[in-house]
Amino acid sequence: MEDMILYNRLQFAFTITFHYLFPQLTMGLSLMIVYFKWKFLRTNMLHYNDAAKFWMKIFALNFAMGVVTGIPMEFQFGTNWAKFSELTGGIIGQTLAMEGMFSFFLESSFLGMFIFGEKLLGHKLHFVAGLMVFIGSWASGFLIIATHSWMQHPVGYEILENGKFVLNNFKALFDNPWLWPSFLHNQAGSLITSSFFMAAVGAFYLLSGLHKPFGKIFVKSGVIFGFIASVLVAFPTGDMAAKNVVKYQPVTFAAMEGIFETEDGGSEIVLIGQPDMEKKKLDNKIAVPNILSFLTYQRWDAQIKGLNEFDEATHPTNVPALYYSYHIMAGLGTIFIAVMGIAVFLLWRKKLYESNWLLWILMFLIPFPYIANTAGWYTAELGRQPWLVYNLMRMVDGVSPTVSSGNTLFTFLGFIGLYLLLGLLFLMLVIKIIRKGPESQLSLN
Repeated sequence: MEDMILYNRLQFAFTITFHYLFPQLTMGLSLMIVYFKWKFLRTNMLHYNDAAKFWMKIFALNFAMGVVTGIPMEFQFGTNWAKFSELTGGIIGQTLAMEGMFSFFLESSFLGMFIFGEKLLGHKLHFVAGLMVFIGSWASGFLIIATHSWMQHPVGYEILENGKFVLNNFKALFDNPWLWPSFLHNQAGSLITSSFFMAAVGAFYLLSGLHKPFGKIFVKSGVIFGFIASVLVAFPTGDMAAKNVVKYQPVTFAAMEGIFETEDGGSEIVLIGQPDMEKKKLDNKIAVPNILSFLTYQRWDAQIKGLNEFDEATHPTNVPALYYSYHIMAGLGTIFIAVMGIAVFLLWRKKLYESNWLLWILMFLIPFPYIANTAGWYTAELGRQPWLVYNLMRMVDGVSPTVSSGNTLFTFLGFIGLYLLLGLLFLMLVIKIIRKGPESQLSLN
């Protein structure tokens, strides 16, 4: 049973990690495409329209990859997690079906119109098509996170005699206090990915001397959007999400922060340290006294419960992995604010485009928002363990009883091979689009 649970978790973790590489770019990029199209309508400067169409090509490729890699996850609810689907399908099926029927079709339909229908629609309706793609992509994220939020903080349900969960308050799904902070935090993270991606492409153009006018547009837009998103992902969205964890999952918060013992007189915030699970302490830690208490409760002396206050059976399954995931996310988020803050300052001083050292940094930072977003999702998922539905259903109660560990391991290895090939194909196509660059309708000299 332990092997079966492990392989099921590894397979789903791998497939969803690979899948989310694509939506996190498309959700943020959809907003920036709408911005470029709006700038074109406002200024009548054609290079903004060219920029919107260029980035929609990359959006469309990401969207296609997201669809291809997302479908297998739907099947895994039935193959790997059949008991979970059987017992909770009456609730999670609501939001997942809405995501597929409404958001996906809205996004995909108007994506085709935006790519192929500019001449037929005219520029104003073309802008509306882009706006609908943006709404569809963000609505899709909202409904997925509504599902996730119910698993983190179940609301509006009752349990029948046969053990099945049924929804007795549909509105509660969208009034869930866990939902909006998680959604806004996630979307800010997506915007960071798209902003850094755009700034990196612009930096590449400026450093290589290719498409330099577009390089300036992409660097400027990426830096401005990136700085705003980097601040928002920390405050207020990250702060709200963290306070939800404190309120509804205090044992998770203690594990995230590496608090093993409850301390009187205020809790320190740990910058660096390694959890020692045998001795129940952090090794080699560097910490700032009382800061965590102030950030959490706005009081320097507020007490935060340690893991020692909770039954060990309720502790997250893998405390070190949770701790490191959280600190990777938070550490990278701090670096993002610093880098984009410097870039905005140099942009204001009109020195950014000539600051080759910073352009190189922007270009090589391109994978780190993906790492930060992935670490953020790992924090949420590892923090909920050992529960599938927090405090109501454990992992062991949700797996498929008739699927052997050998079958799961075999398909897991198959997914790894197939997704590596898809990943290489995707990189080749993206690099080809970037090297070709935007198709300009006029000279931009």
